[in-house]
Order: sequence, then structure tokens, then C-alpha cells
Amino acid sequence: MYKIIPWSSELDLLDFYIEAERRGFVNNSSEQMLVGSLRKETLWQVWILYYNDKAIGSVAAHSFPEMGENCFRIAARTCVFTDMLPLQSLRTVNQITTHQHATAQFLIPTCIQWAPKGSRLFITSNESEVGTQRLVHRIFGPAMEKSGQMKHVKNLEYRGHKQTVWELFPNKFYNELDKYPRWQIL
Repeated sequence: MYKIIPWSSELDLLDFYIEAERRGFVNNSSEQMLVGSLRKETLWQVWILYYNDKAIGSVAAHSFPEMGENCFRIAARTCVFTDMLPLQSLRTVNQITTHQHATAQFLIPTCIQWAPKGSRLFITSNESEVGTQRLVHRIFGPAMEKSGQMKHVKNLEYRGHKQTVWELFPNKFYNELDKYPRWQIL
């Protein structure tokens, strides 16, 4: 089944990195790309999502002082090889709003649980064709905003890209998540 574990240099992720590169997930295609730029953050963590003991996804969270004190950027380095899962996901607005995808089931909750209690949480998106950024920017963010789980805060130049910053409201997110079937994790 599913499990999510903190990244460490001891994990054998060569196949994951190769597959990420093949699929165009540039930010997940090597240890340097996945973790390297996060190491300079005050607080950071990367997790690897496994399905049947095969690495099929990743997510990261880190301090985000650009948004103020006690602020964190979550769902960074998000990558899921959805075709390796028993249920295809994150392709329709309905799957997004009913949280029937691995990002809502596992990756976002992991980031929320990691962040210090009471902190403000943000997700960034942009128009890039790299990975699934455009999907997050055009579909996921607006759908989550419409349901009150996120709010567009501002646009800013961040890490060399024009980014849209969305604030995630954990209580509203969990209220919506709990309305629909939850996937089992080990």
C-alpha cells in the first residue's frame, strides 16, 4: 500500500530520479534538484511517497520568510507518478475538490503536520510547463480557492520565477478532506 517517509541520503532513489527526469519533473530528477536548494532554508523537509514499496512521489516543505514570520511553503517539489497508482487522479476538477488524489490524501497533510502549530502555510504556482505547475496554477489553485480552502494572496518573483502565492487554510482543508473517502497509508 502507501507509505510516506522522510527523505534521507540513505534512500535508494535512483529509479525515482530517472523516472522523474523521463517525465519532465526536473525539480525531482536528482538529489541535488530535489533537496539541494532547500538545504539553505532555516527549516525544511522532503518526503518520499511509496506505493507497494516503489518510490512514486515526493513533496517538500520549508520556511518561507518572504511571507513573514512563522510562514512555510508547502507542497513544494510535489511529484506523483499517478499512472503507477491503482486509481488515476488529479486530472479533473471533481477529483481535486473531492480530494481523490495522492497530493491531498498524503502529501499536503504530511506538510501540514510537519509545520509548527499556528504557522501560516502557502503553496506557490506558476505558468511553467515543468512538471505539473501549470495544472496547479490554472486548475488546482482556483478550485481550492473557490471551495474556501485556499486564497490567492499575491504574485511575487521567487526563485527566479514569477510565482502566484496561495495561502492554504488547514482547518478548511481537513474539513473538506474528511467529507470524502480516505486512502489507507501504512
